[in-house]
Amino acid sequence: MACFLLPMAIGIVTTILQLATRHSGLSEKLKLNWLNAMLWGGVALLAAEHVFHGEITAFPPYLTAMASPADTAVMLAEIASIGGSMSLAIAGTWVGMLAVSTLMTKKLAFKDQLSPLSKPLTTRT
Repeated sequence: MACFLLPMAIGIVTTILQLATRHSGLSEKLKLNWLNAMLWGGVALLAAEHVFHGEITAFPPYLTAMASPADTAVMLAEIASIGGSMSLAIAGTWVGMLAVSTLMTKKLAFKDQLSPLSKPLTTRT
């Protein structure tokens, strides 16, 4: 019904964080653009799927689950369970990508230090 709302809220926060830290280099170090791409891509796909199934409308209350109080309670439970698990999966994937990227960068830097081909011809011994 509205499981995409929690990843959307997190996407708003991380986008603001990315914009606020772009000059300090923190957003590039943490690869926040990767996290935001995954969050906003998932939100867009889920919102489109919910529109296709008629769960989101162009008129109030916009979410069909908000038509009655009983449906609203079910919607909030879905946001917490499904939206929360989706957000955790996205965050876990981002942390994994960040770890692999960091390890690969360190490994390449170490190989460059060992390789005689990485040094200019005049300094090779």
